[in-house]
Amino acid sequence: MTFNKTLIALAAAATFSAAVSAEELSIAATPVPHAEILEFVKPMLAEQGVELDIKVFTDYIQPNVQVDQKAMDANFFQHQPYLDEFNAGRGTTLVTVAGVHVEPFGAYSSKIKSLDELKDGGVVAIPNDPTNGGRALLLLQKAGLITLKEGSKITATPRDIADNPKNLEFKELEAATLPRILNQVDVALINTNYALEAGLNPTKDALIIEGSDSPYVNILVARPDNKDSDAMKKLSAALTSEDVKDFIYEKYQGAVVPIF
Repeated sequence: MTFNKTLIALAAAATFSAAVSAEELSIAATPVPHAEILEFVKPMLAEQGVELDIKVFTDYIQPNVQVDQKAMDANFFQHQPYLDEFNAGRGTTLVTVAGVHVEPFGAYSSKIKSLDELKDGGVVAIPNDPTNGGRALLLLQKAGLITLKEGSKITATPRDIADNPKNLEFKELEAATLPRILNQVDVALINTNYALEAGLNPTKDALIIEGSDSPYVNILVARPDNKDSDAMKKLSAALTSEDVKDFIYEKYQGAVVPIF
């Protein structure tokens, strides 16, 4: 009996020791595909002694605010131009840990099947944040619908449109709301994560979409004080592993493209 009690005590102590030694890493993410990818790597990290705590957000502001204020350790939802703009505008110093994938940005409609059908005075909705709004306008310029002023870049706004032959009306709205108002406008430029979440298939439903060579790589982001932590390095390695590459290709069928 004493021997059995000793074994039980040792087992309990080992379990307690493992629990104590496990390092928790909290990460903010938007639902699709970021949180789904993180859920996929969560068991890998658990085997390495890292407990991944995933918090899902539906906006593009709070994930950065939470990390900057040390309420969370990292986030996974944005591309580098957005991070650069956020840091410049908010005075934050968030940093990139690793690039993971590209989500080609697209234009969608429930009213027309081709941009050629877009009528004079059509209403076009774009994201209201600086970089994604500019990204939308650059894509429309590539499609020949508008011409931006010379030198316009990722931070372009409708005020930077030099030529608008179809007299398109632009509505700037929060990125997360765009799929919900698709039936209220003629065309909406939607980030792929929100398109996927709304059941849209970017490779089939988009009227026009960025190529896989899009420079807007989605990144794992942390703070300068924790970017080199052991747990962060393990998360970065997991997100850029061959297993994740295979998962992305199989699950998203080209709507999300790994860069590694």
